[in-house]
Amino acid sequence: MSSAQSRYHEVYAGWQSDPVRFWEEAAREIDWIKPAEKVFDSQAGIYGRWFAGAECNTCYNAVDRHVATRGEQAAIIYDSPVTNTKRSITYAELRDEVATLAAVLQDMGVAKGDRVVIYMPMIPETSFAMLACARIGAIHSVVFGGFAAKELATRIDDAKPKIILSASCGVEGARVIPYKPLLDEAIALSSSKPEACLVFQRPQLACALDEGRDRDWASAVDAARAEGRRAECVPVAATDPLYVLYTSGTTGIPKGVVRDNGGHMVALKWSMGHFFGVEPGEVFWAASDVGWVVGHSYIVYGPLLHGCTAILYEGKPVGTPDAGAYWRVISDHGVVTLFTAPTAFRAIKKEDPKAELLKQYDLSSFRALFLAGERADPDTVKWAEDILQVPVIDHWWQTETGWPVAGNPLGLGALPVKHGSPTVPMPGYTLDVLDEGGRSVGPNTMGAIVIKLPLPPGALPTLWQADQRFRESYLSVYPGYYNTSDAGYLDEDGYIWVMGRTDDIINVAGHRLSTGGMEEVLASHQAVAECAVIGVKDALKGEVPCGFVVLKSGIDRLPEEIEAELVGLVREKIGPVAAFKLAITVARLPKTRSGKILRGTMKKIADGDPWSTPATIDDPMILSEIGDALKARGLSG
Repeated sequence: MSSAQSRYHEVYAGWQSDPVRFWEEAAREIDWIKPAEKVFDSQAGIYGRWFAGAECNTCYNAVDRHVATRGEQAAIIYDSPVTNTKRSITYAELRDEVATLAAVLQDMGVAKGDRVVIYMPMIPETSFAMLACARIGAIHSVVFGGFAAKELATRIDDAKPKIILSASCGVEGARVIPYKPLLDEAIALSSSKPEACLVFQRPQLACALDEGRDRDWASAVDAARAEGRRAECVPVAATDPLYVLYTSGTTGIPKGVVRDNGGHMVALKWSMGHFFGVEPGEVFWAASDVGWVVGHSYIVYGPLLHGCTAILYEGKPVGTPDAGAYWRVISDHGVVTLFTAPTAFRAIKKEDPKAELLKQYDLSSFRALFLAGERADPDTVKWAEDILQVPVIDHWWQTETGWPVAGNPLGLGALPVKHGSPTVPMPGYTLDVLDEGGRSVGPNTMGAIVIKLPLPPGALPTLWQADQRFRESYLSVYPGYYNTSDAGYLDEDGYIWVMGRTDDIINVAGHRLSTGGMEEVLASHQAVAECAVIGVKDALKGEVPCGFVVLKSGIDRLPEEIEAELVGLVREKIGPVAAFKLAITVARLPKTRSGKILRGTMKKIADGDPWSTPATIDDPMILSEIGDALKARGLSG
């Protein structure tokens, strides 16, 4: 479709000319208990608040309101090749499950404003848990089930949950991962102790329950159901938090991104139709995990707010059982739109480069593939376009924004594709590219990508109980703008090109991980004097971490032994999600005269990119030593 046929420019201009009217109209798609007194209150919050004075309930809008018109339609289809399970849950069944579980939470003392940590795998009960919290006005904080105890403990200490919802285990491919020991250790490590834990026993691995603290999920739900106890939807302010989702902080202290109820619903509902181009009643699949923002926005909330059927998939793109797994799910369930990370398609392409497995499946229902979570390299996008013969749409957003900042809006009519660019900003977002002095740069000039304040509905209003940290992290560098910490440029057509992070967060298969956090772990080893972690380009995962370590003098052990211990240590402290497999012992690290490690230059050497010796370097010879160490491991171009 040519840009002349797309409604994008007209819709975007309409938003620009009257943002308040634009979002007021979008808000008509939501059922409000009490309408907003002000659509946007510029005096409230840190940069203003959306739908001030309104009352609503997210669970009601996602579940209850659909029961009358689409009660027998599937709301969630659970598909788990790793446990060989399929389960379809209608909107009517979902309301009953959620209302019953919400009554159990109330019995356990959970009330409006209380936090509930959810540490669970990709099973329907995890969605029930999130929606049950939303139903009673509790604030959920989902922690990805693969995170190590220390990471979970820091989140417990920050959120201070009244209770924790968990499961006995997760299933990752052929591996069963016990969650209970990790949960118990995290509670032991944390200074803020939950009053109780509700634990869902999975048949793959049952766990022992702590008599004083733990309750069995199934028996608690069965008892509530037998007594006919169901929680009603509790009215909350549109500006009240729906959830807190932690993202890596550069200091090692996680940042609790707050999502409010009202703006979140309005933005997600708008995006489902106008951006993703799906209709109520259609099957939408975000192949992610509910522990990440994509899972919150587009497995649980977005599709249900729109009246779609959401796929909840417990499996991998390859190996469960093969690289045809995604095609099978699309074929089995009539998926119209898939949203996943580019790394998933790199994995499929690696295993089945000619897409032979695709021929076994009927993809006649399939209309579009959306990719986000990391940069979608043009080769992968073109390969997907060739094999699928549908639009492949790279789009860009962040945990903080909650929904797409930029993309090719299928629902408004697609714009011409430029491979490597996630296309144009969505209504709500004015993008600019600034130099280090905060001045706007011209087209095709690299700089810091920023978003003009105020942020739109659905974006974070602040960090959990850390307003000042929110200002410092995002708003202070470029006054009047939100700093995305991404670097890139705008071209002459207004397309945004996102080229990479401007800080030390690396992107491993769509998961943002802090190199600072990994350095902290490496530095804790008794043999390590100093270290630096960089993200190295990887054909499959986008980036993988590589740790350089300088050993203390007088260490009488083989470097290889210590390196193996370091790999194990990162795996234990941060989790397998870090994909940390490479520790390299070096004699010294390249530094500036003021002692700052030159990570950026090290990364360029490792990636085989052009580099020059920084003027501030203390000893230029160290860079060739780094290059030699990388070559010895088969790295560096």
